[in-house]
Amino acid sequence: MTGMSELSCTVGVVGVGSMGGAIARGLVESGALPPERVTVADRDASRREAFEALGCRAFEDGAQLLPEGPDVVVLAVKPQVLGDVMATLAGGVADRLVISIAAGVPLAAIEAALPGARVVRVMPNLPVQVRSGATAVCAGSAATAADLELACALFRSLGAVAVMREDQLDVSSAVVGTAPAFFSLFVDTLTRAGVRAGLPAQTCREFLEATMLGCAEQLVTEGVHPRVYMERVTSPGGTTAAALEELEPLLFEGSFAAVDAALARTRELAGD
Repeated sequence: MTGMSELSCTVGVVGVGSMGGAIARGLVESGALPPERVTVADRDASRREAFEALGCRAFEDGAQLLPEGPDVVVLAVKPQVLGDVMATLAGGVADRLVISIAAGVPLAAIEAALPGARVVRVMPNLPVQVRSGATAVCAGSAATAADLELACALFRSLGAVAVMREDQLDVSSAVVGTAPAFFSLFVDTLTRAGVRAGLPAQTCREFLEATMLGCAEQLVTEGVHPRVYMERVTSPGGTTAAALEELEPLLFEGSFAAVDAALARTRELAGD
């Protein structure tokens, strides 16, 4: 996603690992923000150096980042350490927009830890790294309509965005957040099946990846329902029909079980 008009805010990202780094880099590379308006904080020196090379200011921790005055503070650390990170920031984020990407940590807990902050929770998935991700957004009790729109605008530079209720965020995480792993697993298992049947591994994988990319593009650009798309390549009594008869029941049951397992783990991490 390119060509987005530049936003007027400044953003500080606390934690620039896999997801936080994708967010900070995506904001710059999409044109949503110039590098001088993006500040990052991370204990890893190599990560800081990478963002300094990009033109961003970088600090060792979030407390050092706050005096730079970012309008928006993105908390992109793991849920297990979020409490400690918020404790170091609590005195400096009052009256600022704080965006948390921590799975399973509710708005009420974040608001209690950061008095006076206007909090928005977001649940992005890994393809934000290539600005083709999906992000669910939910506003806290003190966040304004303008805060919600700003959060959406920031993450639109990284892919698709939808506003949801908070109870839907965890479901989005369990379905959409895990989907990149599911899709990758599907490519891997089909490659293994192809190799077992006699195809070269590299060729089989390349063909499947190209096919997955093409299918996704057609589904998006044509707006066709997945079932209708399936019918295009499924002749009655043909090879695809025979294959789907075996696969679909397994995939159906497995998908339901996988989402249930992801939801259960999310609740465990949240301490429910």
